[in-house]
Amino acid sequence: MELNGARVLVAGATGEIGSGLARDLHRRDARVAVAGRDRARLARVARECGAAPAFGFDAYRPDGCAAAVRAAARLWGGLDAVAVCVGVTAFGAAAEVDDAVAEHLLSVNALAPMALLRAAVPLVGRGGALAAVTGVVVDRPVPRMADYSAAKSALAAWLDALRRELRAAGVRVVDVRLPHVATAFADRAVTGSPPRLPPGLPPSDAIRTVAEALAHKEGVVRHTSPAPAAGAAR
Repeated sequence: MELNGARVLVAGATGEIGSGLARDLHRRDARVAVAGRDRARLARVARECGAAPAFGFDAYRPDGCAAAVRAAARLWGGLDAVAVCVGVTAFGAAAEVDDAVAEHLLSVNALAPMALLRAAVPLVGRGGALAAVTGVVVDRPVPRMADYSAAKSALAAWLDALRRELRAAGVRVVDVRLPHVATAFADRAVTGSPPRLPPGLPPSDAIRTVAEALAHKEGVVRHTSPAPAAGAAR
């Protein structure tokens, strides 16, 4: 998909990955719309993207998620792509995490992205793309992050089934499994404190991975570091 001129909705555009993705797509001359919960941050990102259309939604309201997608599609007479960068985490032993916290993680990390992309299915035509950021916890669930790992895994399974459903329609479905990224995401956990984490992937690299996946990839996409140049020190 050629990003220049593409009609792209970025949901979760108030987080560091989502806002960075919206700005990156704007620089590539995509027609960007942004959606998120924090109205003030959303307005700021919209200004940074050339007065992009902005739509609010609450992850606890699936109808609100769908309404944001439909509003963006009405504005442009359709969509070429939707990228979902919504997420929240929590830390703690599985037996100690409160049920309300587990429900919150499932709603934000799985049900809301599903609602956003489900609404986009009839609005994105052949050659378009639906993408969501999951994470490496899908491949290897992390102790003391059981509910977060489970929610992201649920979203990944849903994306896998959706991809096979939409193959004949020519719509790509992309599951971007980013590693730990050097943002403040872990510091905004619903509960608990993050463990000592290794150095994270630079946000610019994560954003580039998502943008390129949205434009060209299908299925599961993982960040891969470029091979060192010949003769480079290792």
